[in-house]
Amino acid sequence: MRRPSPTPRLLLAALLLALALPVGTSAGTTAQAAPEPAGAPRVHPTAGGLALTVPRSGDAPGYTVDVTARQLSFAVRRSGRTLLATADGDTGALRFRTGEDWQHATRLTGWSWTKGVLTLTAATTAPGATVEARLTPRADRYLLDWQVRGTTPDRLGLAYDLKSAGHWYGHGEAQTPKGGPATDQPWPLDTGQVVHPSFSPASYYMIDPFWFTSSATGLHVDTGQVMSVGINESEDGLGRFDIDSAQPYRATVFVESTPLEVYRDYVGVVGRPAKSDATDAQYARPVWNSWAQFYTHVDQARLLDYAQDLHDHGVRGHTIQLDDKWESNYGNMTFDEKAYPDPKAMSRRIHDLGFDFGLWVTLWINLDSDQYRYAADHGYLLRDPAHPDAPCRVTWWNGTAGIVDLADPDARAWYVGRLKNLMSAYGIDGLKFDTRFFDDRCAPSPGHKPTDYQRLGAELADEFDLQGVGIRVHWDSTAHRAGFVTRQVDKGTGWNSLRASVTQNLAISTIGYPFVTTDMIGGSSGQPAPSKQVLVRWAQSAALQPLMYSSTSPVDTIDVTTGRKVTYDEETVALYRAAIARHERLAPYILDQVRHTLRTGDPIMRPLFFDFPRDAAAYTVTDEWMLGPAVLAAPQLSDSPTRTVHLPAGTWYDAGQGRRIHGPRTLTGYATPLGVTPVFVREGAPGAAEALRALR
Repeated sequence: MRRPSPTPRLLLAALLLALALPVGTSAGTTAQAAPEPAGAPRVHPTAGGLALTVPRSGDAPGYTVDVTARQLSFAVRRSGRTLLATADGDTGALRFRTGEDWQHATRLTGWSWTKGVLTLTAATTAPGATVEARLTPRADRYLLDWQVRGTTPDRLGLAYDLKSAGHWYGHGEAQTPKGGPATDQPWPLDTGQVVHPSFSPASYYMIDPFWFTSSATGLHVDTGQVMSVGINESEDGLGRFDIDSAQPYRATVFVESTPLEVYRDYVGVVGRPAKSDATDAQYARPVWNSWAQFYTHVDQARLLDYAQDLHDHGVRGHTIQLDDKWESNYGNMTFDEKAYPDPKAMSRRIHDLGFDFGLWVTLWINLDSDQYRYAADHGYLLRDPAHPDAPCRVTWWNGTAGIVDLADPDARAWYVGRLKNLMSAYGIDGLKFDTRFFDDRCAPSPGHKPTDYQRLGAELADEFDLQGVGIRVHWDSTAHRAGFVTRQVDKGTGWNSLRASVTQNLAISTIGYPFVTTDMIGGSSGQPAPSKQVLVRWAQSAALQPLMYSSTSPVDTIDVTTGRKVTYDEETVALYRAAIARHERLAPYILDQVRHTLRTGDPIMRPLFFDFPRDAAAYTVTDEWMLGPAVLAAPQLSDSPTRTVHLPAGTWYDAGQGRRIHGPRTLTGYATPLGVTPVFVREGAPGAAEALRALR
């Protein structure tokens, strides 16, 4: 008589018994579990522990999460290929800090598979402490949450083996040992070192806790706490994503067919833009901001001379924006009378020249401002965590200040009222908000979290025209949905900063902020004035991005390091004008991409591999990008007479040399004299005809 075959459940029990692990049971089952519905996730045995398999369904490709029992770890696999694996060894996959010592989960001690949730328990390297983790699978992702029991850690972390997933992207503006984000932004992230110890929702940097990989996996850490992020930090090939909290660690691991689909999954979580903050005119022409031109050595006469020079040389723009320093004291919201004897006349003259007029503003009120005591006495400022009855005092690049508490309706109304009175009195059309809306050194208002201030700041800024320079809010769905232009952190004035401005925009636009502009063309950061070559190449690069953000005049500028005037030649002016004209011609195509982004959330400026995921070379290209589906930008970003251009599959029209090229193909020694910016149009792509008309 034929004996029945053992059930998968019994095989699993036998395996775990051999591993000396407790056998889990599904709720309401007997010795033989009820079969899973067809197409549902299931748990099954492996040689090393457990496997959670999610079948292919619809557009989702399916995947398996292998759970190692000997030392708890996770690996996402499909068709025998590893897509993403946690770290093992002394680092550990699920790690936590008690005191000064890092501990981690070790041997799996129990499990259950109940109502679609796999619950795991594990021993740890900390005596008396255990880890409990839950995996909740979905068609294209799984949710991971875990916590420590038996002790109270001050930090929880996930660690990954970077090479298991290929290359890593996302993060936003990255702190690095080589000067990032001002002069360095590795792309992919794992090709450099990211050391970001205060990765926070209150950070000035444009960041989100989202990373994705060339293997089409992604990680979103769902937290409002400060993180410490290290990617290849010690050149050890590891990614560490730690949270400064003992609360349960919650993350989503996306598993898709392409990196673009992972990005779309993330945007589905945080939200796509509901509108674009910038107007058509702001997409078409640059804004001219005074910062890199003058820094704080600016006054009424200098600003008007700046505007007049741009006008007289035919260097177009939509706005003249007066940056820091115009106030009598920071927070006063009154013009310094010595530097600006007649601000109304200044505003009228700027308008007569055909520009809008804008001002730099901040919520930070210095202690020497005549408004500080008023704000403090009325409780309008963020509080000190150690002394709740006292305002929080923060030191910044312009002194020591208090910060207006936007969670207080009266404080917000007071601040907004003063802004609107200022704008009305002097004919000011828009504002550049700078600094942060919260600082981790302060206490949030009762009932609020630090992340709430990203929302509150976004809601405040959304009441005003930001004039195409945008704002730096992040980490909150309101920031994503508001559709702000996102400007980068200040860059230097050398070639390395120009290159970083490109890879940084790729990083920012692929964490859900699609309306990107570089830092001011030519850079700033208190460095020597940019050379003619850097200034021109930066303008040419920016012309092939969604918006242009200008400051250093191609006519002349001041070298802040010497105080001397730097005069550029006529060719510099002509080439800068040509870059603006190219961008203006591309504006209808760019505006089509804006409308597409509002429908889909897809970035406008994006890495080649979003459009060509099967092109292996595209994953490490650092100096090219797609501007929408039809335009491939490959500007010269170094002081070299030639460059290499990689063209993926398709038929490409070389706008500079008027020829068709069939890809995939790598062009070596492409000549790039100063007047040449390589750009290509993919024939047959949406918008290709419009792009061809603009670029020919």
